[in-house]
Amino acid sequence: MIRSLSTAITGLRGHQVRFDVVGNNIANVNTTAFKGAQARFEDLFSQTIQGATAPQAGAGGSNPLQVGLGMRVSSILNNHAQGPIQYTGRVTDLAVEGAGFFVVGSAGEAFYTRDGSFSLDRDGTLVNPSGLQVQGWMSAAGVLPPPAGMTAATMTEITVRLGESYPNPGDPALLSFVIDTSGVIAGLLADGSVLPLGQLAMANFPNVEGLSKRGGNLYEGTANSGAAAVGTPNTGGRGQVRAYSLEMSNVDLAYEFTEMIVASRGFQANTRVVSTSDEILVEVINMKR
Repeated sequence: MIRSLSTAITGLRGHQVRFDVVGNNIANVNTTAFKGAQARFEDLFSQTIQGATAPQAGAGGSNPLQVGLGMRVSSILNNHAQGPIQYTGRVTDLAVEGAGFFVVGSAGEAFYTRDGSFSLDRDGTLVNPSGLQVQGWMSAAGVLPPPAGMTAATMTEITVRLGESYPNPGDPALLSFVIDTSGVIAGLLADGSVLPLGQLAMANFPNVEGLSKRGGNLYEGTANSGAAAVGTPNTGGRGQVRAYSLEMSNVDLAYEFTEMIVASRGFQANTRVVSTSDEILVEVINMKR
């Protein structure tokens, strides 16, 4: 058998993966806060037919003779560039402008997301569409914890109970709330006063490309992402919060269709190598009749 057959097969496999990545990007063109991915290739090892020789007296040196044996996918990189922010008008819709992720969790597990499609459940807990609780720090009698006390170990779910007395029974009822760019949740009471209800947490990582996608617009840390640096928005390199808004997908359709054309032509070219190699083998077999 000739080498070009197996070499072309590696090209078909690699371009199929590239198709898969492009197809997933296009499928998620309208997914909230989705980050597009890119497949990168590298060549496989080469078979050395003749090694290099050094120049000698009266003769020059020669370069190595090598035949490449194909390619493979070297990496699939996630593009964490900022997506466009769209105004929605919902007070619990939040977008991150800049670096960072919202922290959501359940049963002691912490996950990270830029999808701020949050809402309040029947108990007043701020949750994501999957029911995971948004993490942060609650105020005590209208006073937020000091910055030193806002750590990953002290995070808890955010609760906003509209219509109930705040902060103590018999006090004015909580009528509404807003969230500012620093992630502070401020409540408007029936007597016209405004008190902080809680503080949203935000996390960042030394290597965001090392995060692992879990599905449901969630990420989780890995050995190569580094530990989550949890704190408040607008501090420690973390971005700010935009209320009444959502971050849209950063997929560029024009780029993806260009990638699809390139991948398609690469796949077709490799199929031609397979068919041409087959024709050569047929001619070899027909040499003896």
